[in-house]
Amino acid sequence: MTEMLLIENLSSGYHGTPAIEQVSLRVEAGSVFALLGANGAGKSTLLKCIAGLMPAYSGRIVYKGKDVTSETARTLVRNGISYVPEGRAIVTSLSVDENLLLGGLHVERAKVRERRELVLELFPEIRERLTSPAWQLSGGQQQMLAIGRALMSGPELLLLDEPSLGLSPLLVKRVFNQLHELQKQFALTVVLVEQNYRLTLKVAQAASFMRNGRIVGHHNAADLRTPEAYQNIISAYFGSPSEGATAEAAVSH
Repeated sequence: MTEMLLIENLSSGYHGTPAIEQVSLRVEAGSVFALLGANGAGKSTLLKCIAGLMPAYSGRIVYKGKDVTSETARTLVRNGISYVPEGRAIVTSLSVDENLLLGGLHVERAKVRERRELVLELFPEIRERLTSPAWQLSGGQQQMLAIGRALMSGPELLLLDEPSLGLSPLLVKRVFNQLHELQKQFALTVVLVEQNYRLTLKVAQAASFMRNGRIVGHHNAADLRTPEAYQNIISAYFGSPSEGATAEAAVSH
């Protein structure tokens, strides 16, 4: 497999205060790569840096062999990077169809129609609600709309921030099943930020763990599926045994 994304010694933060420090990782093309860790570990900050929404203090971001550390978010979207933020950030006052069209603003009209049809095939639940205001959708439908809008730009690299957030266990499984299907159909490379450990391992080929703004471990998903490895990861990356029990309960839902 070829390399789609390379992060080298990346540091960034808010108002001069670092939120991530010296982060390095590489993501293979065509894979699902997971970033796992507790709240506040720096996962979302890292995604925002890759998407061009936050400046790097130091280090670099290389996408498809090109240094894009200083590129704008608009340029990165045109170059094939789409970001689905935590909380979805759809435009609730617009219709479902209008939200989808927003995602393809810089795309040729013929390709917009083609991509719209692909999105609606993938998410039939929103096909039935195209003329409805986005605020009327359920949480699961809104997440499907947010992902669908990101796909409208024809990305090669999709950044997904907590797609399971606020969803029922049944909807979480549905979204993850669609993520697996989406990755196959669109030949996407996906960087997935999640706290749902077990479901993430069903779709990810590799995972890095973050704690206090740093990468503290990296494994292929196959290495993380034994009970012994699971317990080691909980204690190593989520804190003490008592904290690990809390984390285990969180990631099992």
